[in-house]
Amino acid sequence: MEIKLVDTFDNSYLDTIYKTYQSVGWLNHNKDNIESILKNSTHNVFAIHNSKVIGIGRALSDGVFNAAIYDVIVRPEYQNLKIGSRIVNDLLEQIGDVSCIHLISTTGKIEFYNKQGFKKLKTAMAIYQSEKLKMAYTE
Repeated sequence: MEIKLVDTFDNSYLDTIYKTYQSVGWLNHNKDNIESILKNSTHNVFAIHNSKVIGIGRALSDGVFNAAIYDVIVRPEYQNLKIGSRIVNDLLEQIGDVSCIHLISTTGKIEFYNKQGFKKLKTAMAIYQSEKLKMAYTE
């Protein structure tokens, strides 16, 4: 199975990107939101199989001190094939040498990120505007 990684957002893939978000239950991501977040991200990775996006990852970086990785997702039927690891590694290469690369794991994915070299922070904090997300991710 040939899966190609592409680093440039191409609007022609928007439908399959949307379906990829939907496939993992991220239902608040509509096509307009997706287009906006991808265009405003400093780094993107798209895993493509048979001309459709089956995995995504994105990041924001100041290029010097900090970066943050977001939205690493792979369609369920393509999970456990190391695609997520390839996406994270591609993002890490794109981001390059900065002091810290942050991410917030979704529930149940901490072990995956530990395998990618990420460690829990002692002092991390966040403000969630959504009550549902606040309940899911804060102490």
